[in-house]
Amino acid sequence: FVIHMKTSLYAGFLLSSPYVLYALFHFISPALYSHERKYSIRVAGCGYVMFMAGALLNYFLIFPLTFRFLGTYQVSTEVANMITLQSYMDTLLMMSLLMGIVFELPVLCWLLSRMGILTASQMRHYRRHAIVVLLALAAIITPTSDIFTLLLVSLPMCLLYEAGIWVAARAGK
Repeated sequence: FVIHMKTSLYAGFLLSSPYVLYALFHFISPALYSHERKYSIRVAGCGYVMFMAGALLNYFLIFPLTFRFLGTYQVSTEVANMITLQSYMDTLLMMSLLMGIVFELPVLCWLLSRMGILTASQMRHYRRHAIVVLLALAAIITPTSDIFTLLLVSLPMCLLYEAGIWVAARAGK
């Protein structure tokens, strides 16, 4: 029962979030200037699309491969694998949430470059450091120890970093 309620709560949150963002925008919009209003619509829309893209990538590609690995992984032949519904749902929801947050990287780069905190040249200069950090973050996100799942998670993150460089270069002009 608790698992059904928890899953329904997350699904309801995801499905109602466009309306909640719309209502929040209408509450805040009278206090914004017209150029701020334009940027806030873009940021909220792009942020929502990117979050959903990350969650859907996890649901359709990354999580099935991760679950297949976890289902076949055995410490010993004497120790049986016990995957419960609770552990399945917790892993699915946690990975979907984390991948959705990771997919916000280009939006964050755009915001920071518009504020003058981050530039595309800084991101290009620290690209090697960022790749190491992204690989470490991918290792934290994936509950498995196989290299294939790690690369499957880190590849979109590196592509998003490159997209963030492109977005920061365009926002800085």
